Amino acid sequence: MLLIMKSILEEFGFSKFDIENRVIECWNNIFDQKNPNHFYFEAEDNTGYMEDTGNDDARTEGMSYGMMMAVQMNRKDIFDRIWKWSKKNMYMETGPNAGYFCWSNKPDGTKNADGPAPDGEEYFAMALFFAARRWGNGEGIFNYTEEGRAILRVAIHSENKMWFEENHHIRFVPNCPFTDPSYHLPHFYELFAEYADPCDKDYWKAAAKASRKYLVKACHPETGLASEYANDDGEPLPPKYHGTFFSDSYRVAANVGLDALWFGGNAALSKIAANIINFFDGKEADDLKDYLIDGTELKKNARHPIGLIATVAEAAAAVKSDDKEARAAAERAVRRLWNTPMRTGRRRYYDNCLYFFAILALSGKYVIY
Repeated sequence: MLLIMKSILEEFGFSKFDIENRVIECWNNIFDQKNPNHFYFEAEDNTGYMEDTGNDDARTEGMSYGMMMAVQMNRKDIFDRIWKWSKKNMYMETGPNAGYFCWSNKPDGTKNADGPAPDGEEYFAMALFFAARRWGNGEGIFNYTEEGRAILRVAIHSENKMWFEENHHIRFVPNCPFTDPSYHLPHFYELFAEYADPCDKDYWKAAAKASRKYLVKACHPETGLASEYANDDGEPLPPKYHGTFFSDSYRVAANVGLDALWFGGNAALSKIAANIINFFDGKEADDLKDYLIDGTELKKNARHPIGLIATVAEAAAAVKSDDKEARAAAERAVRRLWNTPMRTGRRRYYDNCLYFFAILALSGKYVIY
């Protein structure tokens, strides 16, 4: 089943022709091997990987993002290549993290670590479930439904859990005492309740509810900003331990926007979206900094300014249509993204992943299967 989404870009006056061209342009910028800015690479044995060009590695974050992009764009060939590379090189069969994926590998496939990053696992699972519903299941590792269910089974039932039953919060890493607000994806958990093991339906429903409540606690009541790492009560960790608004944090705005597109959002999250948009209203890429969540500027410029512009624009999807002032600011955020080109150079990977997701969401092409 395909659930049709509204196009925020069309609502703001952009033409279907221009929107379609922008979507294709974004895809080609990442995946076309002839494009000088691409960071998807094909490898031996019908595999492929997404390179983090800023760190010269392949990460479960980027691999799972690539799979989500591929299923949204109906590119089963690329989806299967990325999934095959991930299972071949990243999957851990032994040790305390057996059943998870190594969060970082060299481009030749060599593991750089022996632990997972939960944002990769949740994106892997969601992309696999969508693939099953869009293309049907195959055999072995291409039995997408079973592969997605296996990931989540380990994540909530193994001794080395990524989520804890007492509060249903995802952890920064398994069994970690703190969380990452940008890992909280209630819109995914709503679907996990339908697609994962039937016995876990109530668990994922509870996780969706808990994460929406958590985001309200983690986001500053005036700026809407969240820290990279935070405690279960939403309080940021100390600044030297990633308790500031930095690269991971940008994704909170995008997640709030996508949750609203898929499931309607709520008043509290809509307010967060409006606050984030207002905080960055009028700021261009060169103006963007690192911040404390109360908005205090820190010394460094934002490492991924294009990605930040993209996620702020995606938050527009959560702004109430009857709030004229907030809606006007949201339109300015979307137009700022539209007028900002994708990033080039070494740091382009993270920015352009967030950029493409924002364009997909705002065009109505980031859909539920």
